[in-house]
Amino acid sequence: MKTEHISISSNDRIILISNFATLLTAGISILEAVDSLLEDAKGSQAILLITLREDLTQGKHVYQSFAKFPLVFDKVVINVIKASEEAGNLDVTLWELKENMRKESEFIDKIKSALAYPAVIMVVFLGVLLMMLVFVIPKIVTVFSRLKVTLPLPTRILIFASNILLQFTVPVLIGTGVIVLIIIIIYKTNKKLLLNLLFSLPIVSGLIKQVDLIRFSRSLYYLLSSGIPIVTALELTQEVVIKKNISNLILHSKEMVIAGKKLSEGLRNSKTKIPSIMIKIIEAGEKSGSLDKSLKDVSEYFDYQITNTLRNLTVLLEPIMLVVVAILVGGMMLAIIGPIYNMIGQVGAR
Repeated sequence: MKTEHISISSNDRIILISNFATLLTAGISILEAVDSLLEDAKGSQAILLITLREDLTQGKHVYQSFAKFPLVFDKVVINVIKASEEAGNLDVTLWELKENMRKESEFIDKIKSALAYPAVIMVVFLGVLLMMLVFVIPKIVTVFSRLKVTLPLPTRILIFASNILLQFTVPVLIGTGVIVLIIIIIYKTNKKLLLNLLFSLPIVSGLIKQVDLIRFSRSLYYLLSSGIPIVTALELTQEVVIKKNISNLILHSKEMVIAGKKLSEGLRNSKTKIPSIMIKIIEAGEKSGSLDKSLKDVSEYFDYQITNTLRNLTVLLEPIMLVVVAILVGGMMLAIIGPIYNMIGQVGAR
C-alpha cells in the first residue's frame, strides 16, 4: 500500500500523539502502546498504526515508520522524533509535539473562522444573483419587449446574462464544470501555483507572511530544543513556510550561519523585511545562550499579533461585505425598477 498518499485529520493526529504519549509515560512498552491504540483505530489511522507495529517488530525506529506518511507528519516532526529516540525521551517529546500540533490546529481554525463570514456572504449574493437571472429577469423582459422602451445599459447587461443562462443552460453547466475540474487538477498537480496567486493579494500577503514567521520560529524552536544542529534545523524549516521570499530568507540565514555569522545577522541582512522586534528577541537569545526559548517567545508574539489582526479584520469585513452586497443587490434592483419608473413617468406626462 502506498502510504505516502494516506492522510488523517488534524484532530485525529493530535489524539493519536496524545494517547501514544500517555501510554508511554505510564511505562507501557512501545509495542504494547501501539497494540492498545489499534483496538479503537479505524481507516487511515489503523493503517498508520499497523505499519508502525510491523516496522517496530522488524527493529525499526518510530521516526522511520512515521516518515512513510509525509501527509501526516512533516520533516520537522520526523526529525524531532528521531532526536528524541536517540536521547531516550520519546514520551516527553510526544507531549511537546501534541501541544505544538494543537497550537497549529487552533491557529488554522482562527484563519478559517475569519474567512468563513466573507465566504458565506458571497455565496448568498451569488444565490440571489442566480435567482434574479433565472426567475425575475425573464418575467420583466416580456413587459419591456411589449412596451418597446429604450433600456439603460445595466438592465441590458442583466437581460443578456439571463438569456445566456436560460438559452445555453447545458453549455454553461458543462463550461462551469470544466473550469472547476481544471482548478481541481491544477490544485492537485501544482498546488503552489494557485496558492501563490491567492497569497499575492495585498491583505492576504501580509497575513501569510506572519503565518510563515510563526511556523518558522516555532519549528526552529522545537528542532533546536531537541538538540538538532542549527544548520540542519534551518534546512528543515524551509519546507514548513509558504511564501518563496520567506524560504529564501531562511536559506540566506543558513548560509550566514555556515559562514560563522549569527542567525540574527542573517535575518537583518536579508532582502526580505523582517520586524525588528523579532531580530532583537533572537539577538538577545543568542547573547544569553537561550536561542530556542527566544524563538518560542517570537512565535507566541506573532501568534498574538495575528490573532488580533484576524479579529480586527473580521470586525471590519462584516460591515464592508454587507455594504458591498447591499450596493450590488440595490444596483440590480434599480436596473429592473428604473425603466419601470421611467415608463410610469412618461405615461404621467402624456
